Amino acid sequence: MFTLGPEMHTFTAIARCPITGRLGISISTSEMAVTGRCVYIKANMGAVATQSRTDPRLGQLAIELLSLGYSANGVLEKLETSDPYIEYRQLGIVDRYGKTAVRTGTDNGDWKGHEVGNQWIVMGNGLVGEGVVQGMAEGMESSEGEDLEVRLMKSLDAGTRAGGQPNGQRSAGILVYETEGFSIINLRVDKSDKPMDGLWDIFNKFYPLRDYYKERPDNPSIGNMDDWAAAHGVEL
Repeated sequence: MFTLGPEMHTFTAIARCPITGRLGISISTSEMAVTGRCVYIKANMGAVATQSRTDPRLGQLAIELLSLGYSANGVLEKLETSDPYIEYRQLGIVDRYGKTAVRTGTDNGDWKGHEVGNQWIVMGNGLVGEGVVQGMAEGMESSEGEDLEVRLMKSLDAGTRAGGQPNGQRSAGILVYETEGFSIINLRVDKSDKPMDGLWDIFNKFYPLRDYYKERPDNPSIGNMDDWAAAHGVEL
C-alpha cells in the first residue's frame, strides 16, 4: 500500500552550465539528510529534484526518461500522469540542453512557488515568503559567468539569508556532475542547526581541490593531495 512520506519544506536551485555542460543542484530543508532523498543527476542527461511530500521514485523515473531522450517537458508530462499524488509534489527538471520544466503542486505548503531563468530553476515550498525564491533567483542571475557550483551555492545562501523556512533548516547539500559520468562536487551537511554555514565551510575547503580529483582517475601518478595542494598554492 502506497503511503505519503513526511512533509518536507525545501528550497532548491537546479541548473546547467551553458559553457561546460555541468549539471548541478543545491538544496536545503528542515528535515535531516535531504540530499539523499531529493536530488538526482546523470551526466550528459539532466538534473532532477523532487520535493515537498517527496517520492524518490519520481526522481529515478525522471532520470530514466531523460536517458531515453525525453525533454524536460516530456519527462514532467510523464510524471504528472504516473503519480496520483502529483499535487503534493514539487518537481524541477533541467535537461541536457538546458531546457527546464517545473511544477509546484496545489497541495504544497505555503509559501510555495518557483522561478525559471537561463538554464536554471529555483523553487521552494513551506517558506517564510516569496522573497526566498526571489533571492535565490537573484543569486543565480548576479553570478552568471561564474562556475556552476559557485552559482548554486550563492543561490542557496541567498534563500537561507532571505529567511528560508519558518522552523529553520537542518540539512543542505550540493551535487554537481561534469561530463565524465561521476560527480565533481558531492557535499552535504545532514544534520545541523546551521547547515548552510557548514556547507560553505566544506565547500570552501574542497572547491580548490576539484582539479586534483578530476585529474587523478586518469593520472594515478599525480601524487597525494597534500603535495598537489602545496605545489598549486592551495591552503588546506
